[in-house]
Amino acid sequence: MVKLNKIYTRTGDKGETSLVNGHRVSKHSIRPTAFGTVDEVNSIIGICRLHTTTLADNTFDMMLARIQNDLFDLGADLATPFGEERPNEVLRVTDNQVARLEAEIDAMNASLQPLNSFVLPGGQDAAAYIHLARAMTRRAERDMTRLSTEEPVGESAMQYINRLSDHLFVMARSINQQHDGDVLWKPAANA
Repeated sequence: MVKLNKIYTRTGDKGETSLVNGHRVSKHSIRPTAFGTVDEVNSIIGICRLHTTTLADNTFDMMLARIQNDLFDLGADLATPFGEERPNEVLRVTDNQVARLEAEIDAMNASLQPLNSFVLPGGQDAAAYIHLARAMTRRAERDMTRLSTEEPVGESAMQYINRLSDHLFVMARSINQQHDGDVLWKPAANA
């Protein structure tokens, strides 16, 4: 279990950080960039939850709470290079976490009207912040795919981050549907 007695260690003062296996790498290298972006996603989801806790239906907030926990798992997964982990001591994203996202997407999407236009980020406060989280998730996915061109990244981890952006999109739509609906793109409306 994690135990943090002292917050500052001074070990990163020269621009390096430690991975789970103890190896030191530059803070701007692709692996810390990838798990750092995942941390940003987790942080914006914390802001989303400020708005989902006020909704009559707490289902969205409970989903986001599970996602935040999963994102810590994903960060630990990304901070542990393959081939150097000790069995039973490494945390990896699992197929079950991906399957849960897919089931939640299917359940939320079942009550949504089919789209005939692209959706603009906006609508209810919660939905607008969730759209921002979705866009940040896509950035995390880009960082992870870049990492995967240099070093192995778990298949479930890649699937999770891809499904998460879909999940957040459908969640934002679900929240907006309970109110005034999606904000739709009107091509060339201001041309």
